[in-house]
Amino acid sequence: MNIADIALELGSGVILLICVVVLVLFSLALTLLSRYKKCPSDKILVKYGYVGKNADGTKSSSKCIHGGATFVWPVFQSYKYLDLTPISISVDLKNALSRQNIRIDVPSSFIVGVSTESAVMQNAAERLLELNLDEIQNLSRDIIFGQLRLIIATMDIEEINTDRDKFLEAVSRNVETELKKIGLRLINVNVTDISDESGYITALGKEAAAKAINDAKKSVAEKNRDGAIGEANARMTERIEVAKADAEAIRGENESKADVAMSNAALSEKESEAKRIELTAEKTQQAKALEESYEAERKAELARSLRQQATLEADIIVNTEIQKRKKELEAQAEAEQIRLRAQGEADAIYAKMAAEARGTQEILTKQAEGFERLVKAAGGIADDAVRLLVTDKLEALMKIQVDAIKNIKIDKVTVWDNGEGEGGKTATAGFISGLMKSVPPLSEVFDIAGMKLPEYLGKEKDEGGKADTAEAQE
Repeated sequence: MNIADIALELGSGVILLICVVVLVLFSLALTLLSRYKKCPSDKILVKYGYVGKNADGTKSSSKCIHGGATFVWPVFQSYKYLDLTPISISVDLKNALSRQNIRIDVPSSFIVGVSTESAVMQNAAERLLELNLDEIQNLSRDIIFGQLRLIIATMDIEEINTDRDKFLEAVSRNVETELKKIGLRLINVNVTDISDESGYITALGKEAAAKAINDAKKSVAEKNRDGAIGEANARMTERIEVAKADAEAIRGENESKADVAMSNAALSEKESEAKRIELTAEKTQQAKALEESYEAERKAELARSLRQQATLEADIIVNTEIQKRKKELEAQAEAEQIRLRAQGEADAIYAKMAAEARGTQEILTKQAEGFERLVKAAGGIADDAVRLLVTDKLEALMKIQVDAIKNIKIDKVTVWDNGEGEGGKTATAGFISGLMKSVPPLSEVFDIAGMKLPEYLGKEKDEGGKADTAEAQE
């Protein structure tokens, strides 16, 4: 590569670098130019962010510019506009209390706008920058309402109605002072017709109209009188006929005045009659209203009485139902207790009988087991086992026989014997023999048990009178 090529390459790199630098500088210039903001005449430019300090050394929250231009640094600062277009606010104030304690209605309209004064602009930037038009109108309306009520409370109705300039001056002064606190100024105030509920303002108007009419009538009468007097003085030197004519004119004038007086008297009489009729109608309406009030109170008392009676009846019915339900529950509880008690007694009886049955069963079982062992001891012969049982009970049987006759007091028996009876026995011997025969013989007891009397107890005789042995009897 020769020097020319190297120089060519270096030249191309330098050109490219210069183009890049120029492009960057141009972009930077455009950016800086775009941050240079001009303020229109109908707006206020509010620059906020880091805007420096105030004259007193305190940190400033914003900077307001009306007219001209300023540079807004990117990143560190931002901006917004406040519109200076006038804002119309309709204020329909009703029932405002005047100094005479008469409530009046004052419909009015106000035109306000953002102020361009330095301190007031700062207030607008701090309090109105983020608000829309409706919010600004509502805020201004609240302030105007309060100030209007305050001003009306310090003035008489005559001052408000007749001296409008004084009223408007007070409204402008007070309202604008309060509006400046949020950055607004009052441009115009327009108060329309003022009215009141009691008709006081209307009466004032009628009074002024009547006074003006009366003054006009008085002036006309005075002019007429002056003309008549001048005409009479001019014609005093005239002929008598002219004097007579003047006298006739005066007499006619007097008659006319008399007619006017009579007419006024008749008017006064009619007005008195109208007032009487009006008063009578008013009293009639009051009496009717009082009668309706009494009737309404009577109906209310009747309804209250019916309601109390219904409440009392409801209480009685409820109490009766409660007592009835209580008795039913008590009867059910008593029946349940009786059932439980009967169930308990039945269970107790059943348990007792079951225990007795188990005891009896146990005794019979033990007796059966004993009898079984007794049979086994008797060699498996049941009759021998029975004989063993009877032998075991022999002593008890003998005791029973002895107990049957042991309590007989023979020594206390008195017998009247009449001699020998049948079989060569006396009656006494027969009585004793029969008594002894009533005791079952021992051999019969053994026979009933299926046993034989042992030989050591004696032998029975046969029919021939011989004693048999136990083996022969068997």
